[in-house]
Order: sequence, then C-alpha cells, then structure tokens
Amino acid sequence: MQKKLIAVAVAGALAAPAAALAQSTVQVYGNIYMEYGFLSQGAGTAGGVSPANPDFLQSPGSAIGFKGEEKLGGGMSAWFQCESTADIRGQGPQGFCSRNSAVGLKGSFGNFFIGHWDNPYKRARVGNTGARDTGAFGTAHILHGGPGSLAINATPNAFARRQQNSINYDTPVFGGFQGMVSVTSTNTSTNRLSNAAQAKARNVSVAGVYRQGPLAIGIGWAENSKTYAAGTDSEAWHLSASYQLGSVKLGGAYVDMEGNPAAGANVDRKNWHIGAEWKLSGPHNVHFAYSRAGDTKGTVGSTLGGGAASVNNPAVNAAGNTGAKLWQIKYVHNLSKRTFAGVGYTHLKNDTNGNYNLGGLGVATAGSKNKGVVFNIGHRF
Repeated sequence: MQKKLIAVAVAGALAAPAAALAQSTVQVYGNIYMEYGFLSQGAGTAGGVSPANPDFLQSPGSAIGFKGEEKLGGGMSAWFQCESTADIRGQGPQGFCSRNSAVGLKGSFGNFFIGHWDNPYKRARVGNTGARDTGAFGTAHILHGGPGSLAINATPNAFARRQQNSINYDTPVFGGFQGMVSVTSTNTSTNRLSNAAQAKARNVSVAGVYRQGPLAIGIGWAENSKTYAAGTDSEAWHLSASYQLGSVKLGGAYVDMEGNPAAGANVDRKNWHIGAEWKLSGPHNVHFAYSRAGDTKGTVGSTLGGGAASVNNPAVNAAGNTGAKLWQIKYVHNLSKRTFAGVGYTHLKNDTNGNYNLGGLGVATAGSKNKGVVFNIGHRF
C-alpha cells in the first residue's frame, strides 16, 4: 500500500509542471525572411555595393517572440509581448525584446500598454501594397524618412517608428474604425541626463484605421519635437488605402513631411506610392509598386529634422532635383499558407541631387542608380 502511495505522489509531482504548462497562455511565434540580391549602386559609390562585388544578403524584419495573456475577469486581460530580432545570418544582433515589446491591459475600454512599439503613424500605413517595409523591396525610407527605432535625436527625420519608451492607447473597434495614440517619455532623448533643450525630445503620434470588407483606409500623424534645440520640430501625416478587387489588391499612399529645424528655417517634402498585388492562380502571384520621393523644399542647406544631409535625408538644394523614384516588380510563389519564395527586380533612380538608396545598402552618391535582381524566402511560425 505504501509503495502505491509513493508511486502516486511521484506521478503527481511529475504531472504538475506539465499541467501548469498546458494552462499557460504563453505562445512562441516568429517570422524569418531572407533576401539574396545581385545589386549595384553604380560605379564609384564609396562605401556602397559596387558592380565588382554585387551579391548582398540580408534578413530585414526577421523576429522571434513570446506573448501571453491572463484573464482578469470582467472582460479585462493583462498581456505582454517580448519580440527580438532573429537575424539568422549571425550578423547584427540587437538584444532581447528589441522589437515590438510591451505590457498592457485591455478590455471593453480598449488597449493601454507601455513599451517599445510601432507608433500609430506606422501602424496606420495600410496602402504599402506591392512592397515591403524594409530591405531591397522596402519603401519606408523613401516615403516616411526611414524606419526609426533609436532615440529621437538620432533619427529626427523618421516618422514610421518602432518607438522606445512609448505610452500607447488603442480604442475599441467601432463599426470597423479604430483610433490610436502614443507619446514618449523623455527617456527617448539621447540627452536625457543633461539640461540641453533637446533633453525634452518626444515623439507624439495619432492615427485612425478603418477596415470593412475589401476596403482599408488609414490616416496617421506624428511629430518629433525638440530634437536639436528648443522650438525645433518635424512632423508628417499620411493618407493611405487599399482595396481588394477580386484577385487584385490595389493600394496607395500620400505623405506630407515638414519641419522647422532651426530658427527661421523650414523644410517640406511630399511623397507618394501606388502598388498592386495580383493573385494569378493557385500559388502564383505578381506584385508591382512605384514609390516617389519628392523634392526637399525650403531653406537652402536645411534637412528635415535638422542636422547635416545624410543618406535618405537630403538637404534643400537651390537647384532642386533632390528626390528619387523607386519601382519594383516581383513574382511570389506561395509554398504554403506560411511559407513563400520569390524573385524580383528593383530599381531606384535618384534625381540629380537625390541621395537615396535601396533598403539595407550603404551610402549613395547623389544622382546614383541602385538596381538589381533579388531572391527572397519567408516563413511565419
């Protein structure tokens, strides 16, 4: 009898962790995406990819994450998410919880959360059809000043941001519409421990998204304030939309960016995008996109957000011609619901004084052309 009791006790002890695990809401998820391209930035582009050494491997957007939720009663839940970069090339690790990561409370009142998260401006971009956010097929740096995730002072010209130290609120969905708002604490400034004016730098963002049937519409606004000195700021707003018309998805976006980088100085730039995703039959798809960065206008020598001219952040030039055109076409083969592979051609042509590049590449010489054939594969789990 005693041996039977001991056996039952041991079995219970071993089963307890398994039972606890079975009741856990923690999930593991992720996305692995790889690009391998034969690219050129034009002969003589210092620090870039030259025609003599054209192959380029990158893994933009790859991530692994853990998320969980606990029901608190009364329709309210506590939740968390920790998402990290998963660069399987073994290059460029960014640390634990380096991507969308937060803790929050949600219920009939909406969703309140704090952490490192895509700001509302970024989440409302529903019209980037036919393209990706980053990588050789990416458009964020052309349309929105580049994806920003660093301190605001480091990337003051970026508005579609995965923002550190952010406080966020999403409304419930009302008839297909949802509103979003976020603001950062001053921790996000690189000068937070000093008395400099830019120690008060913040990112504020407000957006709304409407989704009903085949139609999606998004409008977003963001401001990077006090990034260099008291009174300096930059802001942007966008309107984007997509529509599923049978086997073809159409989409587009319009972006207006402006700033006051210094006393008496002003900068303005308007960008736009159109794209289509055509499901031919079965697993076969064709994607097309065209993106246009307009001229940077305003006070000669000034840049959006302040500071010196840099890649994807041209200064106002008296002669104009500081924009760029990006077009891309690719074939996508769906190997399953979670896995795809494809190949495409992408071509970025700078205007005479434009200094944009394909996503992930190095510096770009003014007026240069970036182009190449890119193979990609992606898997979600």
